[in-house]
Amino acid sequence: MNTKTYILTLAGHDPSAGAGLTSDIKTFEAHGLYGLSVCTAITVQNDVDFKHCVWMDTAVILSQIDALFDRFEIHIVKIGLIPSWKTLGRILEKLHRLNSNIKIVLDPIFKASAGFDFHTTKNQSPFDFILKHCYIITPNYDEIQYLYPEKNIQDTLNHISKTTNIYLKGGHRPHKKGWDALYHSGIVMINIPPNVSKVSEKHGSGCVLASALASQLALGIPLEDACKHAKYYTEHFLNSNTSLLGTHYKL
Repeated sequence: MNTKTYILTLAGHDPSAGAGLTSDIKTFEAHGLYGLSVCTAITVQNDVDFKHCVWMDTAVILSQIDALFDRFEIHIVKIGLIPSWKTLGRILEKLHRLNSNIKIVLDPIFKASAGFDFHTTKNQSPFDFILKHCYIITPNYDEIQYLYPEKNIQDTLNHISKTTNIYLKGGHRPHKKGWDALYHSGIVMINIPPNVSKVSEKHGSGCVLASALASQLALGIPLEDACKHAKYYTEHFLNSNTSLLGTHYKL
């Protein structure tokens, strides 16, 4: 009897295993889940230096998704590095065709921690269409300003909250650093304060938070509790050692 709970990540391959596919899989496994993966890019990097990114063709990404859904029951998907919003739109449409009840956790990545810019907003199609297909997005304070550059942060939050849920990561927050916030159900805002006095910086911490949140949802944890548990897991990851590559622990 197959008792595995499957969860899928769409992300880039990071050779240092600190971010992207391998980091997501480690997080899934630590939560007792079986992680599946679709590769969206091959990156040439280590934990401190990003050199190059080779994008997967959209048809290849979609074919990988088809192959996995042919075999596995998937209800939760975490999405990270994607070539463009246009490609992401096609991916989201396919995922919802394959499972109309699927929940998507989107981590909108614009820049690597090493400083490499993946996208410019000039060539991106409107983001509203993307939001309609996501259950929750997990930007940080820098990333959320890229989504609607003509709006301030509060106006952006108000706009997005009309369509989907937001977990706003506070690591780049100018005030009350480390305080995260969950905006859900259109009207609810929950502050999620840090549980530790300080953290050790890590490569791929945003990937870990999003994949931990996706894992909690896959385990059936309600959204507010899932967000709090994901933050707690990420803090443990950040303080697992003093290097830039963290260690995952089993729950």
